[in-house]
Amino acid sequence: MANRTKVTQQKRARERAKQERQQEKTRRREEAKTRKANEPQRPDGEEDPDIAGIVPGPQPSPWNEEDLIEEKEE
Repeated sequence: MANRTKVTQQKRARERAKQERQQEKTRRREEAKTRKANEPQRPDGEEDPDIAGIVPGPQPSPWNEEDLIEEKEE
C-alpha cells in the first residue's frame, strides 16, 4: 500500500504542475493580447520601418562583382 500512496501523490503533483503550466500559458496569452492591443497603430499608407526601402525582386550583390572576376582570373 505504501507504493500505491506514493504513485497517487506523484500523479497529483504532475496534475498540479500541468494545471499551473496551463494557467501560466493562459496568463501569457492574455498579456500578449493586452500588449498588442496597446501598441500604437501605424496610419494607413505609412511604410513599415522594418521593411523600409526593400524592393521586391532580385537584390544587388553585396560584394563588388569586379573583385570576384579578378579572383577567378588569378
